[in-house]
Amino acid sequence: MERKHERLATPWAAGVAGVVFAVLMAAAIVLMRIALPGGAGGDEVTADAGQRSAVRTALALLPFAGIAFLWFMGALREQTGEREDRFFSTVFLGSGLVFVAALFGAAAAAGTVLDESQQHPAFGRHFAYALLTTYAMRMAAVFIITTSTIGRRSGVLPRPLVALGYLAGLALLVVGANVPWSELVFPAWALLLGLNILRGRRRARSRSAPST
Repeated sequence: MERKHERLATPWAAGVAGVVFAVLMAAAIVLMRIALPGGAGGDEVTADAGQRSAVRTALALLPFAGIAFLWFMGALREQTGEREDRFFSTVFLGSGLVFVAALFGAAAAAGTVLDESQQHPAFGRHFAYALLTTYAMRMAAVFIITTSTIGRRSGVLPRPLVALGYLAGLALLVVGANVPWSELVFPAWALLLGLNILRGRRRARSRSAPST
């Protein structure tokens, strides 16, 4: 009975973690884009006090976004249960962990704009954008495609969400850093997935309520 209760709680954990990650990640990206609008091609001008404050807030959010994403990964994997495919599971875990590592690396590099004593703050800014828009987002694309494939094969995800996941993953793979604000595709997808999981769990509880 206890194991059944844990299984029933897993979709709720996945949905909530997905929503929390999406909100925190999107907020951090927006703050970074507003504070450093030039991106990797920005000039050498040192960030002013307002920009440093926005970057500081974004850097404070990113660790919690990474933690929520790891929780999101674990809860999603638990949903597949015994139907888990080892090949796709390995790619799922690998891409997710590399994404978090690249995200934290980008955050550490972006922190150089907070240090007024840095002689070349633009280097850290360029390095942060390269990690985030090129490497982290490519790993996010692999994660989206793998998750969509697992959801399709196991029947956990509806077909429209699977198709949307494939489109989002391909867009991140092809677009990369060429289109500003394209990084928001990943948290938008995570938000849709989290809300879909929560809605599905609510429906399942409403169906089981009369029988109990």
